Amino acid sequence: MNRVLVANRGEIAARVIKACRSCGVKTVAVYSLPDIASSHSWLADEAICIGSAAASNSYLCQDRLIHVALQTGCDALHPGYGFLSERSEFVEQCHQEGIVFIGPAAEHIRLMGDKAKARETVMALGVPVVPGSLGAYSDMDEAFAAVSDIGYPLLLKARSGGGGRGMRVVEEESQFHILFAQARSEAEAAFGDGEIYLERYFERVRHIEVQIFGDRHGNIRHLGERDCSLQRRHQKLLEESPSPVLDQFTRENICADAISIAKGINYEGAGTVEFIYDTLSGEYFFIEMNTRIQVEHPVTEVVTGIDLVAEQIYVASGKILSFVNDELDCSGHAIEFRINAEDPTRDFCPSPGVLHKWQPPSGEGIRFDSHVYQGYEIPPYYDSLLGKLIVHGKDRDEALTRSRAALQSFVVEGVATTIPFHLKVIEHEDFITNKIHTRWVETELQ
Repeated sequence: MNRVLVANRGEIAARVIKACRSCGVKTVAVYSLPDIASSHSWLADEAICIGSAAASNSYLCQDRLIHVALQTGCDALHPGYGFLSERSEFVEQCHQEGIVFIGPAAEHIRLMGDKAKARETVMALGVPVVPGSLGAYSDMDEAFAAVSDIGYPLLLKARSGGGGRGMRVVEEESQFHILFAQARSEAEAAFGDGEIYLERYFERVRHIEVQIFGDRHGNIRHLGERDCSLQRRHQKLLEESPSPVLDQFTRENICADAISIAKGINYEGAGTVEFIYDTLSGEYFFIEMNTRIQVEHPVTEVVTGIDLVAEQIYVASGKILSFVNDELDCSGHAIEFRINAEDPTRDFCPSPGVLHKWQPPSGEGIRFDSHVYQGYEIPPYYDSLLGKLIVHGKDRDEALTRSRAALQSFVVEGVATTIPFHLKVIEHEDFITNKIHTRWVETELQ
């Protein structure tokens, strides 16, 4: 692998470029017209404009990305997260053109992208799954008929995609039809697939995910778990590793089940196996598998010392995994804060604009991944993520102490951000004492 097309934008594009550089691999960045000033466009060895603001005319344009890769001599492509990272047909198109896709095989993206088939596969492997429908539905009446076997509250979930889109919680029967129509419409618009499957909804659970890696030589390993329970409307806002609520017995079992799933499908590349965990009963259930690098991967990196993006490149190059679980030296506790250009006082309304002042924190145990800078104009067309603040300490208490200092010293002027929200969260007694759950922000945080 000599030259990689980075088929994404913003923070993750900058992150991939840096990892490629550490591996001695050259990069070609792509950017839309509004992203010409994004730092990822000049961090790469070469940068090509691929279209206008709309993602459908730029970052989602498969043929255009393939053309740029071939014209610039790229022998590999990294999709980052979002956009085309979980499009199986894009993977196949890359392979047809002789371009290495730095990610899993198309068949694995297709299998785990279909939530209903993923459930069937995992059940056959003996891993517990959330009780739900056997298939996905586009017909509202057929879906409604299946509810009697599941009961309320109920979670409607898009068969394809993720990120909270195409999801609705149905508390009672009278809400079903309108929420099903909303979920189906949103899923169709976001993923081109309006089919919805049904799950029993657990109101107070933790969201636990296990980072796994596979190589083409049959090795499957994990890098521990992350706790992603701090969410708003199914969107993650803060992540930490290790989970502060798992005992060692549960931790070992949940990681072993994640390995079983990856081995059961002969998975290759980076992936995340996601579970919900009931702190009262101690039960956990598989919910889905993400076949890409996650936004929150840095918390695992700082705890394990493994560069996950570089590991993706090694694996895609045909190399054996660089780590062994028995020798993995996990240390301390890490917390990641997603710093978004959103106004928490106005229902997290997006806040595009110019960063008149921008001084991220630094110091011991502080890492900040970003693509923006002072004077940068945040475009209104894409995700509002400005960067990720990752704080590491010898234990959770030290990580929280450092987090408070880092967030308080973070200087931003020109746009509203989620920094005040994060400060409010980590000062809350429920968060400090690990009493939060996936709906805590909506139901408890005032």
